[in-house]
Amino acid sequence: MSKRIELRELTQAERREIERLADSRTEAARIVQRARVIQALANNPAMGAGDAGRAAGYRQDFSGTYWVRRFNEYGVAGLQDRARPGRPPTHDETVRSALISLALQKPDTLGYPFKLWTLERLQRALEEREGIHLSDSTIWGWLAAEGLQWKRQQSWFREAERHDPEFVEKRGR
Repeated sequence: MSKRIELRELTQAERREIERLADSRTEAARIVQRARVIQALANNPAMGAGDAGRAAGYRQDFSGTYWVRRFNEYGVAGLQDRARPGRPPTHDETVRSALISLALQKPDTLGYPFKLWTLERLQRALEEREGIHLSDSTIWGWLAAEGLQWKRQQSWFREAERHDPEFVEKRGR
């Protein structure tokens, strides 16, 4: 049987921050879930860390134990994600914010001669404004992460030479 992990005593500031995080609708879901583990143990000291983890939605007992240990060692900051290995980001958050801000504006209000963004138009506009070229996949990924989706533009209009002059008669009622 494994050793029981006890939650250390929380300061008033930590208790308020844990409550804020556990009830948050704007923080990342994983941070809220971790805060709920700590909150469950703070509210019920007789509960085990594994049970608190399951109550917070984790499927394994060790998840609750892991987050209690991290909290005991690092405090509220321990609930945040650690830096992960890998290639560092090529562009910082200011570039990402500039792209999202640009994509949310109508092109004709910015002086462009078109009403809708295409991937290529957005790419060129960002390069003109910020001097930064982003790949298609980067733009797609960032927009998707923000919940923005491209809609296929459909036009019912045709070129004049393809238009049927007898359309109205043929259509009928």
